[in-house]
Order: sequence, then C-alpha cells, then structure tokens
Amino acid sequence: MNWDIIQGKWQQFKGSVKEKWGDLTDDEIDQIDGNRDQLSGKLQEKYGWAKDDAERRIDDFIRDKS
Repeated sequence: MNWDIIQGKWQQFKGSVKEKWGDLTDDEIDQIDGNRDQLSGKLQEKYGWAKDDAERRIDDFIRDKS
C-alpha cells in the first residue's frame, strides 16, 4: 500500500494511527489530515525521534496495513 491510498482514506485510517501512536491527540490527527510530512513531524515532536526514525516507523506502519 502506498501513502496516496492512506491519504485518500485518512478518515478510515485515523483509528489505526491513534492505536499505533497513542500520544497523538485526536485534534493532531485531524490536523495531519493524511499529510505524511505532518505525521512525521508530529511523531518527531511527541516521541523525540530523528526524522529518519519517524520515516522508518511510518514505512513500517504502511507495510503492516498492506
């Protein structure tokens, strides 16, 4: 699955994102609105991850949803 599919179906994926990264608030998930860069930035901010680490974890998330 690629990110375009997730972005297009963001409303359906919000629950999975919340389950995976529970520190993100519902408002933050709404603001991300399927934007991968915003998700990466929020994960870096909330969890203190480097950009590469956040991107890798997003890739893992996508792979798990495939």
